[in-house]
This record gives sequence, structure tokens and C-alpha cells, in this order.
Amino acid sequence: MPLLMLKDLPRYECLLEGAKRFPDLDPSAVEAYLHLLRTGDEVFRASDSLLAANNISQGRFTVLMLLLDKQANCPRASTPAELAEMAGVTRATMTGLIDTLERDGFVKREPDPHDRRMMSVNLTVAGEEFVARFLPQHFRRIAALMSGLTEAERRTLVQLLGKVVQGTTEMPPPAAYSHHEDKPSMV
Repeated sequence: MPLLMLKDLPRYECLLEGAKRFPDLDPSAVEAYLHLLRTGDEVFRASDSLLAANNISQGRFTVLMLLLDKQANCPRASTPAELAEMAGVTRATMTGLIDTLERDGFVKREPDPHDRRMMSVNLTVAGEEFVARFLPQHFRRIAALMSGLTEAERRTLVQLLGKVVQGTTEMPPPAAYSHHEDKPSMV
């Protein structure tokens, strides 16, 4: 489901008019925010179409990527709990993703070689073959998607997006508004 439920984004002039009614509306901030949401939706849609064509969900693809053999300086998850932590999902969600991947023959659960009380999740040969076939097309699509930006613009984009992410960590908790009063009430 898209994050932005608008077919067309409001023109800047409309945002300026809205600021007359709502003084807290910063037109340039809202314009940038709406374009960020629209871009995220479109990028996700482009990525999701390739995943769907290959009968794999975003969540299962994330698990496969986390299980790939990594370079020495990249963290490698192996237990369901580590995978859940690295993917930012609950352990129950990760269990469901692993169950599906195991059913499809892409991963297998095995006793952890270092701690027999733990289970380790590993790619199977079929999982490695799928990733080896899938990733080249995935990487070509990413390159095509970003081809409109120069290398310097891409670095700038990464820096700017990092600032937006930093802003999310610095925001105060949201206030809830009652339908019967004008003042925010913390819930």
C-alpha cells in the first residue's frame, strides 16, 4: 500500500494558500515531504514489481540478503533473533518469513555449531542459485533507476536523506488531539 494516497501532489501555490489558514504549515517543508513520500512509493513499486515477477516478497528478499555470505567487515546474521533484529521486525514475523523460505527450499534451519541450544538459518543451494540469478537484474534496475543522477548528485542525495532520517530521531513525541477540545492532550 502506498504511503502517499494522492494521485497528484498539490501545487506550491496551494500550499502557500494553506499556510494562510494553518500558520504552522511550512510550504517548502510540506512540498519536500510530499515529494519524498511520492518518490519512496514509486521506488518501492518499481522494486516490488521485480520481486512479484519472481514470486518473492520484500520480507523474504530481505532475509535472503541478510543470509548471503558477507565480506569480513559486514555483519552476518544467522539466528532467527539476529535476523529479526537486523531486519527490524518481530521474532514472530521473522519466523513466518523463515518458514516460507524453508518451505520453498531457499533456507534451512540447523543446530548452531557454537551453541547447540540455538538454531542457525542458512541458505540452501537453491537459495544461493536464486540469489545469483536474481541479483544481476535487481542491480541493473537500481542502476537504471538512479541513472538520472550523477555520482556527485547521488552522494548529495544520500547526505540529504541522512539529514531527514536524523530529523526523525530528534522529533518530540506526537500529541494526540481530542475531538472535543482545542488543546493537545498527551495520551
